[in-house]
Amino acid sequence: MSEDYEARAQRRMHPKLRSLANSDITVLAAKAEVQGCLSVQPEIAEAVAPLASAISPADASIRATKVNDLDPAGRWGNAELNIFIQSARPLPPGNGRTLGALAVRRVSVEEAENFAGDIDTVFVEHAETLKVPRPIKGSATSTAPLKRAISADRAKHGDGAGVLIGIIDVEGFDWTHPDLVDDKGAPRFTSIWDQGARDGPFPEGSDYGRLISRADMVQALADAKTVKVSPHDLEPQSQMIVGSHGTHVASIAAGRTGVCSKAEIAAVLVSLPDSDLERRTSFYDSTRLLDAIYHLINVAAGRPVSINISLGTNGHAHDGSSPLDRWIDALLTEPGRAICIAAGNAGQERPEAPDDLGYMLGRIHAAGRIAAQGLEHDIEWEVIGDRIIDASENELELWYEPQDRFAISIRPPNGEWIGPIGPGEYLENFQMRDRTVLSIYNQLHHAANGSNYISVYLTPFMGDPVVGIAAGTWLVRLHGQIVRDGRFHAWIERDDPADLGDGTHYWPSFFSERSNIDASSVSALACGHRIVSVANLDEIGRKAHITSSQGPTRDGRPKPDVAAPGTDIIAANGFGEPDEPWIPMTGTSMASPFAAGVVGLMLAAEPRLTAAQIVGILKATAQPLPGGTFEWVNDCGFGIIQPEQCVRAARQLMIDHDAKGRFS
Repeated sequence: MSEDYEARAQRRMHPKLRSLANSDITVLAAKAEVQGCLSVQPEIAEAVAPLASAISPADASIRATKVNDLDPAGRWGNAELNIFIQSARPLPPGNGRTLGALAVRRVSVEEAENFAGDIDTVFVEHAETLKVPRPIKGSATSTAPLKRAISADRAKHGDGAGVLIGIIDVEGFDWTHPDLVDDKGAPRFTSIWDQGARDGPFPEGSDYGRLISRADMVQALADAKTVKVSPHDLEPQSQMIVGSHGTHVASIAAGRTGVCSKAEIAAVLVSLPDSDLERRTSFYDSTRLLDAIYHLINVAAGRPVSINISLGTNGHAHDGSSPLDRWIDALLTEPGRAICIAAGNAGQERPEAPDDLGYMLGRIHAAGRIAAQGLEHDIEWEVIGDRIIDASENELELWYEPQDRFAISIRPPNGEWIGPIGPGEYLENFQMRDRTVLSIYNQLHHAANGSNYISVYLTPFMGDPVVGIAAGTWLVRLHGQIVRDGRFHAWIERDDPADLGDGTHYWPSFFSERSNIDASSVSALACGHRIVSVANLDEIGRKAHITSSQGPTRDGRPKPDVAAPGTDIIAANGFGEPDEPWIPMTGTSMASPFAAGVVGLMLAAEPRLTAAQIVGILKATAQPLPGGTFEWVNDCGFGIIQPEQCVRAARQLMIDHDAKGRFS
């Protein structure tokens, strides 16, 4: 392997991939538990202790299981990665899909390095890990919601007939729920693709999961009466959680009480496994969202389709330049397609009560400006874990302007400064005195947006013994070497709280109250140019809900676009007791499907609308909160969504266009 090849591979491979490539199979097995883009063989996954239980809070150590004898393939075993590649030439067919210069591939670690070293490769990035949505759930109830009427004359403005509502979600879809069947009791779902199922049949163009057709559902309903079991026993899904998130979202968007009540529904159940073994042996990353979008477009088969995604991540630059954002934007150039995405639930910056820990999930963004060369800026990064150590990998991404040059130093709690690491330099897998592993990558001019970025990873020592990350305040110091602009933004890739089973948790890291900036917390996925980014409106409080993420994007664009009702929303209680078929939930996860339903009505009125036109109409018709103006605000966007006006404007737009002969 030549030096030029190695230099290219280092420069064009995302730091996280470089970190994975420099790990042995034992470390990869542990990291697969928290990295959705990584999967290892079951026998290797079973041989390595789970992160949440591998570390004893008393002595912070445990002997790791040796897996050398289970690694016949060498250093990386049979580990696989889902990656995005941008290349200067068309890539040969492979295990994935291609759109122009972008490609998705499922590859070995060695193959990822080979792609990065190819002279025609622009960059290679990992797929982003998907996170479990965490709405606030209330108690199940027998009280049904009022029909989500959009106007006094619903017949005039439609009910969504002829449109497909696509739902990409988690926890299962209760297709037997009374809100999700037609007048004859038959399921309104055309299909459910369960990505976590292991036994097929696969959807067309895929090689994983199981497709449950409407015919399968109808047959299960009939057979269940004969054998006296639940239809879900005959057609089970990999997730069937009582009070399921996916069922609730589908009910809001297209249930009988929902916004788009006569649309057909197609669903994709994304695998977000609970057990450490399942996480280590499966994929739960952003490529799964891309596969789901393609599948729903195929199911629509030329019909207008409105897709809802109430999932997201904090990775990348929050400017619409991530591979997935750009890919989705390209797909949305075709008319008759739209995607609504929840803005995220990272809006809370401080406790509302003495025992309120919601701020831990909200303090994900820091920002500032270094005024001149020679000045410095400190960011306080709080690592909590179980308040003694943290068993999860903690990740911070910092983006700054291309005309500047920053160096970075890190100081652990009660430790000494490490650095500075200058532009173009890196510190990889550096083991500190307490055995925490620190990696810092300071890279110039990212291929997707030209900006400079710094990645910082705090990783437990995954050796023998395993040692967690010390809890406390970690200081991140930026040194202004060349300052022409000085602005920067930083995000923490939020990890989920891990339940240790004894009443304690490993909590995610967050910025201190002093360092946190209560803006630009919209999920990276909700920063795309053509998607509809939706905030959570608290209708009773006449404001955005405290947990609703705020804009703008890093490049200053106004996201979220609009706000929709998302607080204490009563909808279908999936897989619940028959006498308690409804449940209230709060979150942008509930606001986004309301908007997706409205978009479905718009497409039913005029199927030729483009995604860009839909976003424009939503902005133009939105109504500010009382006392507000028509200016964009960072928590509610351009205002509250107005369904009746949206449908009227959609219909009128095409009447005007047709009158001028543009579509004749």
